[in-house]
Amino acid sequence: MHASTPVPEPPPRSMRATALAQGSLALHVAAAGVLIARPALWPWALAAVLADHLILSAAGLWPRSHLLGPNWTHLPASAGAGAVAITIDDGPEPEITPRVLELLDAHQARATFFCIGERVARYPALARAIVARGHGIENHTYRHPFNFSLLGPRGIATEVRRGQEAIADATGVVPRFFRAPAGLRNLFLEPVLAKSHLSLVSWTRRGFDTVNASPERVLGRLTRNLAARDILLLHDGHAARTTAGNAIVLEVLPPLLRALARASLTPVTLLAAFSPKAVRA
Repeated sequence: MHASTPVPEPPPRSMRATALAQGSLALHVAAAGVLIARPALWPWALAAVLADHLILSAAGLWPRSHLLGPNWTHLPASAGAGAVAITIDDGPEPEITPRVLELLDAHQARATFFCIGERVARYPALARAIVARGHGIENHTYRHPFNFSLLGPRGIATEVRRGQEAIADATGVVPRFFRAPAGLRNLFLEPVLAKSHLSLVSWTRRGFDTVNASPERVLGRLTRNLAARDILLLHDGHAARTTAGNAIVLEVLPPLLRALARASLTPVTLLAAFSPKAVRA
């Protein structure tokens, strides 16, 4: 049995739908009423419903949007002067994650790994190594389904729950933060996260290192206008490769950590950045 990492208790969170979701429901009810009372107005009712669906879809396709619920795109002010977060998604990956941990150790830096539950269950020793070296480990669903934003309430709840269980079983740590695959989601996610006491985290900027094979371009995206409280996104799983076959994260991490040091910025885990009272966006 692994000792659990102490975590701050979140304040009570409403599991009611967001204002956008409540408005959407009201519009659907009104449209149904119009169809019953004034059938001739059906084109207008249909147009309103279609516009509503477009707005909901756009909100879900915008990873940094707050329209579907709380979403951390920067660290809270309570994180402290100069704090930034390096977040690393889609692992653990046996070929890459150990080397990422070595690079972080060499620079005495801390990161947060958003791990896929299925991979944690497959490589539990790697997940434990992340925790043992002082890094954060958080929930990135169980299977990382690319249709996550199309799932219904039950499918989303299953992915979140199984991701939580896999990480807790392997490490003894109960995740407190969640990131959706590619940041894409729908209006069903926030009530599930609220019930699980999870806070959604996206990012301030990302390097697109799953599709961009140029370390220079990835580094440029991450360091452009770099500032305190930024949340940066890299990948150890699904990482693009350089022409020499190296994972992009391994090429980008050393110069990124040097750039942070020159700017007097300190990489911290998400958990360390959040005070007990600052767990909602």
